[in-house]
Amino acid sequence: WSSDVCSSDLLDVHLMLSEPDGHLQAFADAGADAITVHVEVLPHLHRTVHVIKALGVRAGVALNPSTPVIALEEIARDVDLVLVMSVNPGFGGQSFIPGSVRKVAAVRDLLRRVDSCASIAIDGGIDRETAPGVVAAGAEILVAGQAVFGAADPGDALRRLREAAGLVRPME
Repeated sequence: WSSDVCSSDLLDVHLMLSEPDGHLQAFADAGADAITVHVEVLPHLHRTVHVIKALGVRAGVALNPSTPVIALEEIARDVDLVLVMSVNPGFGGQSFIPGSVRKVAAVRDLLRRVDSCASIAIDGGIDRETAPGVVAAGAEILVAGQAVFGAADPGDALRRLREAAGLVRPME
């Protein structure tokens, strides 16, 4: 986990909106530490990323499953976070799209190539089976919904997910 971008009290607001620009100020005022917007809906992504940063907030950019990593080429150096969507956004409980592991690795390679220290997050279908592969590919922040909150014991499910991802040592 990247301590400079991800901490236990970080509030990252993921705006799955068709027109996020009109909402940036409100979320910054409400206390967001980071605001993540989708590449697919912003014709002026560079401007939006810099507006977010001017608000004193970390800027994140999300990629839907069918959006190629090259869509980040011109903005990669300016973002603090890249969120790879490993399901199609809209509702929880979807199955992980296996090609997302390659996409995380491609994002990692792009960020290294442009000398960016942005963190890589992944969201969708993250569970004990998918976590190890995405972490090995370069994901530092895992967004898990159903695997944790759909479990009978969310605390235990989270602990087991962290163990599977290699984020903590298993309890003996």
